[in-house]
Amino acid sequence: MPLSRDEIAKQARRLAKRYRIDEGKRFRLARCDPADTAGLEDEVREDAKQLLGRGVERLAALQEKLYAQDHWGVLLIFQAMDAAGKDSAIKHVMSGVNPQGCSVTSFKQPSSEELDHDYMWRTTRALPARGMIGIFNRSYYEEVLVVRVHPELLERQHLPKRCIDDDVFEHRYEDIVRFERYLDRNGIVVRKFFLNLSKAEQRRRFLARIDAPEKNWKFSIADVHEREHWDAYQKAYERAIRATATPHAPWYVVPADNKWFTRLVVAAAIVDTLESLEVDFPVLDPARRREFAAARKVLTAGKAPRRS
Repeated sequence: MPLSRDEIAKQARRLAKRYRIDEGKRFRLARCDPADTAGLEDEVREDAKQLLGRGVERLAALQEKLYAQDHWGVLLIFQAMDAAGKDSAIKHVMSGVNPQGCSVTSFKQPSSEELDHDYMWRTTRALPARGMIGIFNRSYYEEVLVVRVHPELLERQHLPKRCIDDDVFEHRYEDIVRFERYLDRNGIVVRKFFLNLSKAEQRRRFLARIDAPEKNWKFSIADVHEREHWDAYQKAYERAIRATATPHAPWYVVPADNKWFTRLVVAAAIVDTLESLEVDFPVLDPARRREFAAARKVLTAGKAPRRS
C-alpha cells in the first residue's frame, strides 16, 4: 500500500533527524560511521529504492508549491571527499524536480577573476531566488577545507598581509555563520550535507574508475594526491562542522559508503525541510477570483476572451 503524505513526512523527519547536527560543540567526526544504514540491511535495498522513489515524488510536489508560492528560497550545499557520490546523490534525489525551479552550480578551483574578489563573491552570485532550489556542489566552505589543508593557497588570494594571521580560519567561520544567519533572515533556507566516506571505500571507488572504461573520465591523479592528506581533511571537516552547525543552517553528516542509503538520507532531509516551510499554492484574492469567473463565462460561451 502506498505511503500517505503524513507517513512520508514522518519517515523523512525521523531519518533526517538521525544525521542532523544543529549544534557543533559536541560533534566528533570519528563517532560517525560512514557505513551506517540506520538498521536497514543490504537485503532490503529494493524497499529502500521504493521509499526513495516516494520521497522523490513528494519532493517534486513540494518543489512545485515552493515555486508557485514564491516566498522561500532553498540553498542545498554538498561537501565531501572525492568519490563520495555528490553528483550521483544530486542526480537521483532531484530527478523528479522541475528544472525551471532548480539550479546546480559546481565550484572548482577559483579563476583569476574570482581571486580578485572576496571569497564569498562567486557563490553569492549563484544564490537561489525566491521559489527556487539552488544546489552548490562544493561552496564557500572550500575556503576552510581545501585552503586549511593547503594554507599556501592563501598567498594566491591577493589578500593584504594583515588579513592573513593565525586566526584567519576562525574569522572565516564567524563570517560564514553570520552570512548564513543573514540568508535565513531573508527567507533563504540553508541546509548543508557532508557525505561521509571512508578511506577504504574511496580507494575501492578510485580503482573502479581506473578499471572500468566508462568511468575513466571521472578519474584524476590529483585526487590520489589529495588522498595523501586524508587525516588533515578529516580534521578540517570536523572543525568546520563544529564551528558552523546551527539550528537555522544545520549540517547533515550523511553516511556515504552505501550510495543507496546516502540518497535516501539526502532526500529525507530535503523533504523534511520543505515540509517545515509549509509551502502551498497561493490563495486567490477576491479580485482575481472575479477575473477567473469572468474568464470562465467567456470560455464557456464559446467566445474568445478579449486581449488587454
